[in-house]
Amino acid sequence: MLTDSFCRKINYVRLAVTDRCNLRCFYCMPEEGLQWLERTELLTYEEMLRLSSILIGQGIEKMRITGGEPFVRKGMMGFLASLSELSGLRQISITTNGVLTAPLVPELKKLGIHSVNLSLDTLDRNRFFAITHRDEFVNVTNTLGQLIKHGISVKINAVVMDGKNTQDILPLAELTKDMPVDVRFIEEMPFNGRTDDYKGLSWDHLRILETLQQKYPHIQKVPDPANSTAYNYHVPGHKGNLGIIAAYTRSFCGTCNRIRITPQGMLKTCLYGNGALDVRALLRNGASDAALVQAFTDAIQKKPKDGWEAEANRNSGPSSIHESMAMIGG
Repeated sequence: MLTDSFCRKINYVRLAVTDRCNLRCFYCMPEEGLQWLERTELLTYEEMLRLSSILIGQGIEKMRITGGEPFVRKGMMGFLASLSELSGLRQISITTNGVLTAPLVPELKKLGIHSVNLSLDTLDRNRFFAITHRDEFVNVTNTLGQLIKHGISVKINAVVMDGKNTQDILPLAELTKDMPVDVRFIEEMPFNGRTDDYKGLSWDHLRILETLQQKYPHIQKVPDPANSTAYNYHVPGHKGNLGIIAAYTRSFCGTCNRIRITPQGMLKTCLYGNGALDVRALLRNGASDAALVQAFTDAIQKKPKDGWEAEANRNSGPSSIHESMAMIGG
């Protein structure tokens, strides 16, 4: 099993299949979009399947498919079908913005997709447009309905942004009353593809919790699963649960069990760190399976203790953390 120098067992990989997205959420990228990668710069599906098989052999049990938006890449469902056939992979999950997902939900269910993280920062159509610069609110809510109808576990991810959607915290939380969903509020991070418009954190996890406690004075802390990135809560009488992810505060980093592969095939052992290994180059230069295993083993041994250490060690200095989340991998 892949293990870092802090004896943390790495059994979870986030695999980004594309940098492209059909929304323009301002906290992720500039409104005009990014300079998209050429198709040849992305890992092919065959390369990703080979890589996945190797990692599963080294103890990876859970894989999350991210982007960009995964379903803008052609052939995505065929890739998921092939991935689901790999022996030893216990969970396949997907993070999606839901714009294209609703018609695919029945097939996702058949493939055994374990869970879906659905990005939804507001329940107001006008605010949705202001945040995403696209009028796709109806398609996203249709996806939510389809996921619930077909019994796929759903986590709604909402980035909390000062002056943008803080009025949506309680309406989103209220979804858990009648829906079997987890609603998770995420501290805003600096990965917006620009260096001039991240003003720092106004709403941290403590302020979000205080807002929830004012509405739900009987809210209960529930046990957090092993390696959880969220602090989890339950309101008595509600079908679903609430979570708060301290993504910027980084107070959960000490138990990190994950790595991520970016759309261009770069291994990142921490969201806030530099690329640790050019996997694409190894694959295309004919590296054997054994050589790939050794390269991953060596890179993971250098995994930083937490996000603060990773940021401090970046070669390009603190300003470089403003790269787009679409280029990092969800």
